[in-house]
Amino acid sequence: MMNHIEFVRMTKWLKNEYCLEKGARAAAVAVIFSIITCNSHAAAMDEKVSTAQDQESIAITIYNENLALIRDSRKVILDQDINRLAWRDVSAQIRPETALLRNLTAPSKFRLLEQNFDFDLLTPAKLLEKYSGKEITVIRTNPMTGSETSEAATILSTNDGVVLKFNDRIETGVSGRMIFPGVPKNLRDKPTLLVSLLSPSQGKHDLELSYLTQGLSWHADYVVALSETDDSLDLNGLVTLTNQSGIAYYNANLQLVAGDINRVQPEQRIARKMMALAAEAVDAVQMKEESFFEYHLYTLQHPTTLSENQTKQVVLMSALNIPFNKEYLLQGADYYYSGKHDTISQKHKIHVFINFRNKGEGLGIPLPRGVIRVYKKDLQGNSQFVGEDRIDHTPSNERIRLKLGSAFDITADKIQTDFQQIAGTVRHTSVFETAYQITLKNAKKEAVTVQVQEPIPGDWEVIAESLPHVKLSAGLVEWKVPVAADSEAKLTYRVRVKY
Repeated sequence: MMNHIEFVRMTKWLKNEYCLEKGARAAAVAVIFSIITCNSHAAAMDEKVSTAQDQESIAITIYNENLALIRDSRKVILDQDINRLAWRDVSAQIRPETALLRNLTAPSKFRLLEQNFDFDLLTPAKLLEKYSGKEITVIRTNPMTGSETSEAATILSTNDGVVLKFNDRIETGVSGRMIFPGVPKNLRDKPTLLVSLLSPSQGKHDLELSYLTQGLSWHADYVVALSETDDSLDLNGLVTLTNQSGIAYYNANLQLVAGDINRVQPEQRIARKMMALAAEAVDAVQMKEESFFEYHLYTLQHPTTLSENQTKQVVLMSALNIPFNKEYLLQGADYYYSGKHDTISQKHKIHVFINFRNKGEGLGIPLPRGVIRVYKKDLQGNSQFVGEDRIDHTPSNERIRLKLGSAFDITADKIQTDFQQIAGTVRHTSVFETAYQITLKNAKKEAVTVQVQEPIPGDWEVIAESLPHVKLSAGLVEWKVPVAADSEAKLTYRVRVKY
C-alpha cells in the first residue's frame, strides 16, 4: 500500500481535471475513486471534521408520519482537489440515500466522489467486538496493596460474555480494566456522514447538507373552552413536536407540512430503542400558514431549539367567541327493517355533538389533523373535561363536528309496533312493512331537539309518520323531534322496504 506522500503525488496530476474534456474527466474521476478506495488509510490521515460548531444555520421541515427534511448549512475549510470530510452531528436516523451535499460558494466545479454513513457508534460492547481476535492489555489492581499489574490477552469471543486468551490460560468473566491500543476504523462516537469530494479551491466554503430523516414528528392538539351559556367557544391550537432522532437541533428554522404525502416504504426498517421524552413549556408565538403544492405549510416565526429526546409545544392558532351549535343524535341500525324485533325497547343513548365553522377572526386557516379536547367551567369556576374527538385536515370555511359523549338527561325508548311481509319469499324478491314508536324523554330544564337518524336498506318508502322526515342520502332518513323541558315526545313511522 502506498504511503501518504505517494498518495499525494499520485493525485497531483489530476489537479487540472476540471479542464479536461468530458471523456477524460470521467476517466480521471474513476482513477481518483480507485485511489480513495485503495488508500483509505492515507485518506483518513487528511480527514477533515465538521461539527455543529461550524453551523451557520439549520432548517427543519417536519412532515406527518415521522419524516423530516434537514438543511444543515456550515462553513468548512477545504483543500484544493481531494478532501475526505467527516460531517458529524447528523441525525442518527438519517436516510443516507437521500443525502445531498452542495457547495454554495463554488457549485459548478464541486464534485462528490463517495459518501458513507457511519452509524456503528463507539460503545464498550462495540469496542470489544471490533477487537475480537486482537490483543489488548488487562490491568488488575490488588485489593490489599493497591498495586497494579498488566498482562496481554487476546479477545477470543464477545458472545454472551468476554472470553480472553492469556499466555498460559483462557479466562471468562475477567475482572480489571481493559486497555485498547486505539479506536478501530469506522467506529465513531457520533453518527457521521463521511464524504469524499473534489474541491476547486482551498479555503472556506459554504456547504449545505440536506437529507431526510426519521425520528422527528409532529401532531396538532386543540383545546376548546365552552361558554357558560353553551353558545360560543374559545379554541386554541398547539403543535406538539417530538425529537427522537438522536441529536439536538439548536436555533433551527422550523416548518411543518400538513397533508398526506405519498412515500415508498422501505423493505426493511432499522429497529430503534424507545426513548424517554422531556417536556418543554408552550411557545407563545403563533405560526404562519401558507398553501404549498397540494398541502399546507406552517412556519414558526422565530428559531427554536429541539433538544434530543424532547417533546415541545408551540402555538398554532387562537380564536375567541366562536359560535357553535349543539346536536343531540339518536342513531338507528339497518337490521331493524328486515324482521321482527321484540327486544330493542331498552333505553338508547342520545349522542351529543357540537359543530362550528372554520371561519372568523383567529380561524379561517387550514387546521391540521389532530385531537380536540373540550372543557367547560363548573359553578365554582373550575374547568372540567367534557369530551374529545379527532378531526382530519380541515380546510378554511369547512364545518367541524365533534362527538363529545352521551346525554345523561335525555333518553330514548324504541319499540317495533308492527312487522309484515306483504310480498315475496325469503329467497326471492320480498316486501316488508315495519312500524316503530320512539319515545324521547327530556329531564333537562330547557327544551331540546333530537335528531333521529335511521339507515334503511333496499328500496324504501316512508308511508306514514307523525313528523316530516328528510332524506339525507339514498339509505339514510332523519326526523327532528322537539322535546319540551321536563317532558317527553313520541315519533311514530311506518316504512315499506323492497329487497
